[in-house]
Amino acid sequence: MAGDEPNLTADRWHFWIDRGGTFTDIVGRAPDGSLRTHKLLSDNPEHYADAAVQGIRDLLGLAAGDAIPSGQIGAVKMGTTVATNALLERKGDKTLLVVTKGFRDQLRIAYQARPRLFDKEIVLPEMLYDRIEEVIERVDARDQIITPLDLDDVTPRLQAAFDDGIRAIAIVLMHGYRVPAHELAIAARAREIGFTQISTSHGTSPMIKFVGRGDTTVADAYLSPILRRY
Repeated sequence: MAGDEPNLTADRWHFWIDRGGTFTDIVGRAPDGSLRTHKLLSDNPEHYADAAVQGIRDLLGLAAGDAIPSGQIGAVKMGTTVATNALLERKGDKTLLVVTKGFRDQLRIAYQARPRLFDKEIVLPEMLYDRIEEVIERVDARDQIITPLDLDDVTPRLQAAFDDGIRAIAIVLMHGYRVPAHELAIAARAREIGFTQISTSHGTSPMIKFVGRGDTTVADAYLSPILRRY
């Protein structure tokens, strides 16, 4: 029975790590069941490349040149604010937004929500994308193609964005959550060009609302490379 099976990791170290913007906290459970804690600066390049790895090394009592004995580690579980910090500090990757022709300003216009109704000067939040391109296509809410996708028209502009150093692309088309074929075609072309982060709205947040779906897709394209590198 499953309950009679031995715990194969009971005699190993287990680590729980919280990497914040300033400090990284590590809790380690030793093979004897005792708990040990450790705190390090999250960024301290003069002493170590990564705080989480260094924290594990410290709790294991390893010297600077010693390899980490993976066989002694049962699990490492980690939470991080890397993406949150990148969002707040606007340090995500340069992102290209591709939308259906006629909707280039939709995410900036959003819902016109005004939490301070009588302010005379409305300060809009900074958008996460660096560039926006419109693509000729249109699908209606009944899954019928009104305007076929003109992939050849948008391809040179995708290439130009790539040549300018942009590697992340967010693709948000009208009714793309219902009919993803056009988003998939643009994603395939972006992959051929060399984009390394491709976020489609139907794959990221398949919801009916264009603004909510678009904002989520842009955030995914903007932040995912940061998390992947980390």
